[in-house]
Amino acid sequence: MIYKGIYHLFYQYNPKGAVWGNIVWAHSVSTDLINWKKLEPAIYPSKPFDNFGCWSGSATILPGNKPIILYTGIIDKNDTQVQNYAVPENYSDPYLQKWIKPDNNPLVVADPGVNKTAFRDPTTAWFKDGHWRMLVGSRRKHRGIAYLYRSRDFMKWTKAKHPLHSAAKTGMWECPDFFPVSMQGENGLDPSYLGPKIKHVFKVSLDVTRYEYYTVGTYFPEKDKYVPDNTSVDGWSGLRPDYGNYYASKSFFDDKKNRRILWGWSNESDTAAEDVAKGWAGIQTIPRKVWLDTNGRQLVQWPVEELNTLRAQKVQMSNQKLNKGEHVEVKGITAAQADVEATFSFPSLDKAEPFDPSWTDAQEVCSKKGSTVQGGVGPFGLLTLASEKLEEYTPVFFRLFKAKDKHVVLMCSDATRSSLKTGLYNPSFAGFVDVDLKDNKLSLRSLIDHSVVESYGAGGRACITSRVYPTIAVQNDAHLYVFNNGTETVTVDNLSAWNMNAAKIE
Repeated sequence: MIYKGIYHLFYQYNPKGAVWGNIVWAHSVSTDLINWKKLEPAIYPSKPFDNFGCWSGSATILPGNKPIILYTGIIDKNDTQVQNYAVPENYSDPYLQKWIKPDNNPLVVADPGVNKTAFRDPTTAWFKDGHWRMLVGSRRKHRGIAYLYRSRDFMKWTKAKHPLHSAAKTGMWECPDFFPVSMQGENGLDPSYLGPKIKHVFKVSLDVTRYEYYTVGTYFPEKDKYVPDNTSVDGWSGLRPDYGNYYASKSFFDDKKNRRILWGWSNESDTAAEDVAKGWAGIQTIPRKVWLDTNGRQLVQWPVEELNTLRAQKVQMSNQKLNKGEHVEVKGITAAQADVEATFSFPSLDKAEPFDPSWTDAQEVCSKKGSTVQGGVGPFGLLTLASEKLEEYTPVFFRLFKAKDKHVVLMCSDATRSSLKTGLYNPSFAGFVDVDLKDNKLSLRSLIDHSVVESYGAGGRACITSRVYPTIAVQNDAHLYVFNNGTETVTVDNLSAWNMNAAKIE
């Protein structure tokens, strides 16, 4: 959230080690979303209503610019989950360093018929017709559910007769997020905004699969019902904020810059023993500005503009032709910590491979047709965190197919060759990109930072985060290449790459 010009990040944290357990709400503050100062934990287990754990939740800004936190507390060894609140001890402190958990907690307990061990992660609340509304994630057998609660005073909450939304065969819905988006432009909206020319976005984190999906649709406030549009799947194979190593994301409205910011967690892909050895586990990805695509079917995401303040030395490449099998090094930067923006073009789509309609899983297609498998138009893109002789590299690339009445764009971030280490979770992450190819161009931006490659395809219409652990391609021994393994010649129209300075973390 943002309060008095200060950004606040609260996150699940174990102060006693780099493994799960002893979870508190850690608290860091920033004036620019990039450089952060760590404060004392805001919330930690201390009362009967959260003695066995303080889990995820959300902040809401009440009238008078008064923040309030809703969070899930665990009250017993049976994992019974309730919804609690906390308020600042001193509203005049812009850093909100002390939080109070009043004794009238919990505010919300599971009704009979609600699974009290699958009842968590309250959302930011929104206000309409004299009532606050918020959602709690849950499940009934294999059906994911977002229960809706209403309150006049934020203290006494009543469960609505019907959930805001639910979907069969999706399992537990964690970290639900529900917010309006404008159909006209990139500006963000306050969560309570209800006007013309808007849609709503509903996002959940799937406990079963450990990835997220979202839908774009219509909120009917008079019925408190959300109905997804039929432009994407409402389920496991639906649209994802990120097709890679990304979970438990949360958005907030930044009224300082009139934008919505989405932020997600990227967990480690190595072993718990390695995490203990290095003393930490899990990172926050770069905060993303998020808005509705002009086609109305999907979100667009882009790193917050403040990230550009870390850019240092710049190198450029232009009009670089890449024939089949070629890779060309981008020289002059430290490739282990870089920001790369590139635009690729191809003269024709005639050589695009036929698309099999049974290919519904992009990740499966990418694992069969990786960066070394010759194609027609593609694979082409970047080889990031590459060793000089390519013993290790993480390719981020596109591959184009011809379906019955359109072209299909596949975007991959393939970690299978990223490290000579064993025991890693290093799949070939992938997503299909909904983009107009009228001008035969595709853009790619990759943020490379030692153990993470965070990529934005087609201007942010598809995003993939990979966690990788190279052993050779580290520090000054990391290289960056552009490549093409398709029979159609591809041109790097322009590429800009910057060395990136480190953020200040106090």
